[in-house]
Amino acid sequence: MKFHPLHLLAGFACALALQAPAFAETGYPSKPIELVVPYPAGGGTDVLARAFAVAAVKHLPQPLVVMNKPGASGAIGWADTINGKADGYKIVLLATDLMTQPNMGYTKITYEDFTPIARLNYDPAAITVRADAPWATVEEFIAAAKKGDFKIGNGGNGSTWHLAAAAVEDKTGARFNHIPYAGANPAILALMGGHLDAITVSAAETYAYTSSGKLRTLAVMSDQRIKGFEQAPTLKERGLDISIGTWRGLAVNKATPPEIVAQLRGATAKVVQEPSLREALDKQNMGYAYADGDAFYAVMAKDHAFYKALIQKLGLKGQ
Repeated sequence: MKFHPLHLLAGFACALALQAPAFAETGYPSKPIELVVPYPAGGGTDVLARAFAVAAVKHLPQPLVVMNKPGASGAIGWADTINGKADGYKIVLLATDLMTQPNMGYTKITYEDFTPIARLNYDPAAITVRADAPWATVEEFIAAAKKGDFKIGNGGNGSTWHLAAAAVEDKTGARFNHIPYAGANPAILALMGGHLDAITVSAAETYAYTSSGKLRTLAVMSDQRIKGFEQAPTLKERGLDISIGTWRGLAVNKATPPEIVAQLRGATAKVVQEPSLREALDKQNMGYAYADGDAFYAVMAKDHAFYKALIQKLGLKGQ
């Protein structure tokens, strides 16, 4: 069957019309929307943001423009969002560092300063070393760490990855020299350059290097082994009850009008179904873990309490 060009245009117009009503009521958005990434380019949060922005083209009348605003383990990007206009033109991609930083006493910003749109993914922390490292197993690594001053890289003081390494110390008696970086990717590059003994960022963020044989994951901090790292045991398998990772999700300034929040939530629920987004996650071996606004808020409240208790137990606050 042949289609007349006018028929194709009419079909396209109808498709737009089906999306338009929710946005037409407020006239939002009438200009590009800034998607703030509080971490450097190249890390997992940045990869997710850019994949989401591409997939969102079909479901938002205006484009999402990714803006990296790294520093202070995410706090600079968070502050930029909550200090900006609450008009829906600044969305931030939050990560679990928002649960750890305020509990460490590094910032007064908390999850209560934001209105959640949706959680998009979850990835567990992992112990990763260079491929030529002398430790073949996580047991060998921990035994050596008890004797030496190992340099362990993380995504910043008080970050989820810092807490992951601290939890290993607590459970094993190993003692690490924690080296903070402005995000996971700089820590990975430092490990590649021989400046660190190991890193405890997410397994997903190291995937490009572990899959090419440049790095090696000794263990993951999850309840079960994960895709792409099937040969790496969980710490729980090795008798260490540690399950720590990071989620990433979208949020806006808490004063954003409810009708705009509803529009963004509705559009996001459609964007996460786009094959291009799922393919981008799979390519990076990142875990898909969608939760709507209310469910995401419940996750944040639960994790805030968890990290508060962990930080107090480890005596890390203010360090």
